[in-house]
Amino acid sequence: MKPDELRELYRGGRPNERAKSIQRRLMPIARLGLVPFSAVLEVTGRRSGQPIQLPIVVLTVAGSRYVVSMLGPTVNWVRNVEAADGKAVVMRGRRRYVRLVRVAPGEAAPVLRRYLRIARSGRVHMDLTSTSTDQELAAAADRYPVFRIDPAPAV
Repeated sequence: MKPDELRELYRGGRPNERAKSIQRRLMPIARLGLVPFSAVLEVTGRRSGQPIQLPIVVLTVAGSRYVVSMLGPTVNWVRNVEAADGKAVVMRGRRRYVRLVRVAPGEAAPVLRRYLRIARSGRVHMDLTSTSTDQELAAAADRYPVFRIDPAPAV
């Protein structure tokens, strides 16, 4: 897909019907871990109380795993994670109970750089590039939240 087509999938910060269709097809293979860097995030909906699942890109930087919100801090999954105090499940081959911890801007810079190199379809939604300076990346951490994935006990 061309960058303009990718941006159109999430116009207004929400997936359109085509994006939802792509996500539905991607989720089974992401859940099994058959796509590099992919997994499925499950978090409790802050309004519905029901589990909500979506495909994510999982990055490893300096031995820790991270997830980035390419659409910013106001998207539903970020709000749901914050409402759930970070409690979530990451599925990649098996279910893992985790706590997503929002990281400080200084810690976010190397993660954002890695995300920009790996997540080809995600980076079209961001006003950064893989050649952005560390200062630009750290300054963007409020616009593109980065969460560290920490293990958590099963609920």
